[in-house]
Amino acid sequence: MSILVIVRHGQSEWNLKNLFTGWSDVDLTILGEHEAEHAGIVLRAYHFDAAYTSVLKRAIHTLNIMLHEMNVTMPVYKDQALNERNYGNLQGLNKAEVGEKYGAQQLILWRRSFTEVPPGGESLENTYQRVIPYYQKEIEPKLKAGQNILIVAHGNSLRALMMYLEHISPDDIAHVDLATGAPRLYEFAEDMSVLKAAYIKLPENSSNDSTLL
Repeated sequence: MSILVIVRHGQSEWNLKNLFTGWSDVDLTILGEHEAEHAGIVLRAYHFDAAYTSVLKRAIHTLNIMLHEMNVTMPVYKDQALNERNYGNLQGLNKAEVGEKYGAQQLILWRRSFTEVPPGGESLENTYQRVIPYYQKEIEPKLKAGQNILIVAHGNSLRALMMYLEHISPDDIAHVDLATGAPRLYEFAEDMSVLKAAYIKLPENSSNDSTLL
C-alpha cells in the first residue's frame, strides 16, 4: 500500500508581509525554517522513495530542511508544474490594500474562487489544469507501483491536488486551507482510491528537538 505526503512550504517572507506572492521567488522566514524543521521531524518515521517540488526557492528550501531533519537522501524532482498559482499583476501587492482599492468582494473572488482570474495571472482552475496532468503522468504511476512519494509545494498547487484526490468541488475548495509546514498523508488502495487523508502529528510521548512547533 503506497502513501503520498504533501507539505505546503514554510512561512515565506511575503506571507509574513501579507503580500500576493505567486511566482515571485521569495525565501522562507525564520519561522518558515522552523516549520520545515518540524515537518521533517514529524516525517522521520516514514520512508519515501522520491520527492517532488516546484522550481521556487521557498518550496525547495523547505524540502532541503526536511530532508536534513529526516537524515535521508532520495531522488528529488523539480518542476514548474507544481509552482504556486500565478497572481499576475497582483504579485507584490498588499492584500489588504488590494481589498481597499478593488473592494472586499473582488479580493475574495481573486483569492478563493475556482474560476476567477486575477489580472495577468491564473485562476485556481488554471493551476489545476497544470498540476493534475503532471501528477497523473509523473507521480501517480510511481504510487501505483508501490512507491511512497513526498510533495513539497504551495498552497494553491496543493489545494488543486487535494481537489483531485479528495473529490472536493469547486465551491467547497474555497473553504479549504492548507497550513504551512503541516504534512498531510494519503493512503491508497490498489485501485488508487484514497483510503485515508489526514494530517500527521507527533505522538504525544515523542521527543521533539524542534525549537518552534
